[in-house]
Amino acid sequence: MSGSTFAVRLLGATATLLLASACGSSTVTSGAGAGAIKAGSPGGVLSVANTALGQVLVDSKGLTVYLLTADTPGHSSCNAQCLQFWPVVSSPAGAGAPTVSGVSAALTVTKATDGASMLAAGGWPLYTFAKDKAPGDVNGEGKQSFGGTWYAVSPSGMAVTAPSSSATTSAGVTGGYGY
Repeated sequence: MSGSTFAVRLLGATATLLLASACGSSTVTSGAGAGAIKAGSPGGVLSVANTALGQVLVDSKGLTVYLLTADTPGHSSCNAQCLQFWPVVSSPAGAGAPTVSGVSAALTVTKATDGASMLAAGGWPLYTFAKDKAPGDVNGEGKQSFGGTWYAVSPSGMAVTAPSSSATTSAGVTGGYGY
């Protein structure tokens, strides 16, 4: 398959996933006394929510936000194959980084490897995980793939590391990236 055919198919699959995920809505209960936040509400690119890992950043749909330890401040290393599993947290159209109540990390805008604008917290490029289907899911926590380890992001922009007893194992998984 040629590179351009692969890119077109990848873009089509990504657009389909984004459209399908945009069709749902849910409510996330946030920590810090903020009450209920309607996921997908205007102006809400990021917020803070309580999960099994404690308080973490979530996107506008209430899905957990992750960082990749292979990234460097302001630089995403997640390639096209990686982005299929780890979509970026897009920056608001036509705007710089938002200010988010309860988030102490500096929020900035950087570029994904495909050129898309994405948010970063504390310098770390931000992603969601394709296997997180509902608010509060933390299925990407501790996954090792694409040159590093994936961790949920705290409101201070740091990795939230789960106790090893809660980490899932990849026993019985053969090949691929364990997804």
